[in-house]
Amino acid sequence: MKKFMLVLVVLALGTFVMAQIGVPTGDVLGAHLNYGRGCAACHSPHGGQAGNGAAHTQTVANSYLWGQDTTALLGQTITFSGNTVEVLPATLAAGSPDVSGLLMCLSCHDGNYATGAMMKNAIYETVPLTKYGANTIPTLMGNEGALGVGAGSYLANHPVGLNATVSCGGQYNWDCVQAANGTISMTGTNSAQFVKDYGFFVSLSAYNNTAVVTCTSCHNQHLMNIVSVTNGAKSGLPTGYYQTMFFIRAPYNGANSSNVASNQNAQFCRQCHGGEANESNGAGATIPTTF
Repeated sequence: MKKFMLVLVVLALGTFVMAQIGVPTGDVLGAHLNYGRGCAACHSPHGGQAGNGAAHTQTVANSYLWGQDTTALLGQTITFSGNTVEVLPATLAAGSPDVSGLLMCLSCHDGNYATGAMMKNAIYETVPLTKYGANTIPTLMGNEGALGVGAGSYLANHPVGLNATVSCGGQYNWDCVQAANGTISMTGTNSAQFVKDYGFFVSLSAYNNTAVVTCTSCHNQHLMNIVSVTNGAKSGLPTGYYQTMFFIRAPYNGANSSNVASNQNAQFCRQCHGGEANESNGAGATIPTTF
């Protein structure tokens, strides 16, 4: 009888782990297949913008073979949520992380300055209305319709750029350590426990020896619905492929979870907002990530 019960427990745990691990639906590029154009919609191997049918107005070469016109965005001042002010790079050769991490993203995802992008300003993925509401989720910043605060405004968007800094210590941050080069190590009592309970998947950039958030810190533009997790120093989750949404570079599928207690989406935000995490509020030993 004891052996039989042990087998049941093992099977139950195996089912729980498998429920966390996802299988991609369709091509992993998802919306970035760009109606069949694929990689060439963003990376034009010959001719840059001209190769994608636009006026060839960029004269500075870059290693990404970027095929979208960023001219209208260069040097623009944008104010994000919290009145975080960002001045976009004046050239693609600026060398700062906001070139590939913000400027290039906006060349497709901006509805204010870069209006030539081939987008419908509507989310590609199907999301549950009961969890996200009836409004269409926009995909163009600065032109968000009912969800925005007026055309040309970016105040309804999370701060990104060289002034969107991440810190260690204090009431709202992790007990982490930031090195002189801006690298963050989650080695404090609470932050280390969080890595075991979920992980540290964000890809922060560094500017002036300080960690900063760009679009690509949270989003992996090449994988829309799947993320690979390796159990180890960066995450205590079981190794495998996990479902995600919105190109988020970590397990982020709570909206489609049958478990109403799923906290995986909240865990993703807590990677930078440590003061709101379970581990920072005395619950780290008893409330891990729930899928």
